[in-house]
Amino acid sequence: MTAVPGVLASFYDDVLRELVTAIGAALFLGNALALARRRADAERVSAKTVERARPGSPVRSVARPGARRELAQAPLARTIAYLAVGFVVMIVGIASLTS
Repeated sequence: MTAVPGVLASFYDDVLRELVTAIGAALFLGNALALARRRADAERVSAKTVERARPGSPVRSVARPGARRELAQAPLARTIAYLAVGFVVMIVGIASLTS
């Protein structure tokens, strides 16, 4: 196999740029979805908490009497910060693909 200078390195550079873009887009879209679902998540967890508190509830387990802690909704500041980081990484990745 004869190596062509710069071809293999160019392939890996392109793949790395595409991966950075994809990771940034995933971070941005995932946190946008979490931000959009905040109210529904809070309602779901509060309903589950009421179910677990009732005596004789089938949701409550005798083997695990301790309450499991679950985030009621995505923390607003952290979600917005990660949303911004994902957006910046995605834009930088797209800019590096086009140049």
